Amino acid sequence: MAPSADRHGYWGQPTSTLDWCEENYVATFYIAEFWNTVSNLIMILPPIYGAIQTFRDGLEFRYVCSFLGLAAVGVGSWCFHMTLLYEMQLLDELPMIYSTCVFVYCLYECFKQENTISLFPIALLIIFSVSVTLVYLQWKEPVFHQVMYGALVACLVMRSLFIVTWVYPWLRPLCYTSLGVFLLGFLLWNIDNIFCNTLRASREKLPSGVGVATQFHAWWHIFTGLGSYLHILLSLQIRSTYLKHRPNIKFVCGVWPTLHIEPQKTS
Repeated sequence: MAPSADRHGYWGQPTSTLDWCEENYVATFYIAEFWNTVSNLIMILPPIYGAIQTFRDGLEFRYVCSFLGLAAVGVGSWCFHMTLLYEMQLLDELPMIYSTCVFVYCLYECFKQENTISLFPIALLIIFSVSVTLVYLQWKEPVFHQVMYGALVACLVMRSLFIVTWVYPWLRPLCYTSLGVFLLGFLLWNIDNIFCNTLRASREKLPSGVGVATQFHAWWHIFTGLGSYLHILLSLQIRSTYLKHRPNIKFVCGVWPTLHIEPQKTS
């Protein structure tokens, strides 16, 4: 990890238990980690659009919550990296647990009748979320949070691979793309942690425009944000296909994927 602070800024001395490899208050006096902050836009704007589109299509509210949960993670991460305050760190890390629990519920309940609510898995996920929250508030160890988050992600990966292997194999490209993009972000997150000193030294020698490309924690936001967004699309497509809603992926400006529900054909 990076030293506790490089320069003093608007938000004062960092109080978070983590301080990432980006140099603090270099780009502006008002944002501690500029690139780690603005890279969260990919986790805020597209999911909000996805939530609106999902609501307009009349799909189940759990998927609106999925998109809004991802957006909440983006907002929390923005606040954390902007301030490096402990309270904002919690606003980043705890929503990661809560939103992923929503993802787990959606994916494990995708083959049920429309608008049914299963109380048992909801209760289990709430107990898990509350337990993680209480333990983490008392035991301020980031590795604990990372392991709990990783366990939830592992549940999603296993369930996704099962579905695209045995139920809807034609969804493998979307599943593998989502998983591959997310794993790429995880790889860059580890590189940023392990080789921080080397990366910082390289930025001192490289032109500023080139050095930005070595802000691997910001790339972690971009790739995991995209991977998570694609996972919601995958979950939505699985659910919509099961309910015979005729899902169709379209691209905004020919680039960004969105899911739309085609109207049912009338005979």
